[in-house]
Amino acid sequence: MGTTTNLIHSVPVDELTGSISVPIYQTATYVQEAPGVNKGFDYGRSNNPTRLALEKIIAQLEGGHSGFAFATGLAAIDAVVKLLSTGDEIVAVDDLYGGAYRLFTHVYEKFGIKIHYVDTTDADNVVDYINKKTKFVWLESPTNPTLKVSDIKKIAAIAHANNALVVVDNTFASPIAQQPLALGADIVVHSGTKYLAGHSDLVAGLVVVKDEALAEKIKFIQNASGGILGPQDCWLTIRGIETITLRVERQCKTALAVAEFLTQCEDVDKVYYPGLAHHKNHELAARQQNGLFGGVVSFTLKDDTEEAATAVVTTTRYFKLAESLGGVKSLICHPSQMTHKSVPREKRLQSGVADSLIRLSCGIEDAEDLIADFKLTFEKLKIKIKQPV
Repeated sequence: MGTTTNLIHSVPVDELTGSISVPIYQTATYVQEAPGVNKGFDYGRSNNPTRLALEKIIAQLEGGHSGFAFATGLAAIDAVVKLLSTGDEIVAVDDLYGGAYRLFTHVYEKFGIKIHYVDTTDADNVVDYINKKTKFVWLESPTNPTLKVSDIKKIAAIAHANNALVVVDNTFASPIAQQPLALGADIVVHSGTKYLAGHSDLVAGLVVVKDEALAEKIKFIQNASGGILGPQDCWLTIRGIETITLRVERQCKTALAVAEFLTQCEDVDKVYYPGLAHHKNHELAARQQNGLFGGVVSFTLKDDTEEAATAVVTTTRYFKLAESLGGVKSLICHPSQMTHKSVPREKRLQSGVADSLIRLSCGIEDAEDLIADFKLTFEKLKIKIKQPV
């Protein structure tokens, strides 16, 4: 069975009514036949049929044992970190999402959890920092926002040899392009807000684990902490997932065209996109991501200032200035002032997030219109293009 067919038919038909759309169970509690005797549901925080349907779908999509839905992507990350104890350590990719960096640094470090930030594009760097206290190797691949790609299979072998688990934030690749569990990861996290839901109309987080032991632990944390995703947003996420293959394939194709155009712009310094042949990890990304390089493109300007970047992000027409990514409408943002503002400038620069770095999320608009948007923007700002494209 093909990937898309399998995905579409993983969305269940309602057994009670035959509804082809998963019902929204908008309820806080459930009537019981006797104390502790119920139909598998007792309280909305602990379980909900709509949420359960989403959790089964994402588990199947990622090839995992169990899935769990949370109120936001950061709530999902928070639940995973709660598996740790004081004195434990994390080896994390250096180019980490700003919200995750803020959570690690300002919340969990004060509880005695130490984080080492490492350029994981070279697996040997992980070897240099992993030790007996390391419990997680935390990857984003591709990373946010410089689109670094790490060899998940190789790093998983290193981690497991040192009794550590591998956590992969698969938000940027999506399950359509990349299957971290099949590559050796133990836990996958998603900001479901992005490609999974796909329409910029909700916030959600998802966790998928590879085995029953991890499933029991995450389920306990989900119920004990209570940061669950409500049934309406679960239903919207399911509806978004049904079209993820079509959307991601279109977004990847468009992103490559935009990235190739940006390489022709004289006043653009660097273009970050794994689909470009000059990208450091292009061949790895081609293998690891099933030939789909994602819908996000980042680039820097030769005028490496926040002022120059601000001029660009406030001039585009179709690329809307906003946080987030992965939706059907194209977005543009300036990480140093937006998504990564909580990361100290020195740390941000070390990980490659320059002052002028601009991040694009390509939607499903026609690629030629998005390129024309940049041509007009660059003409207004007198940013030179090397040759007609």
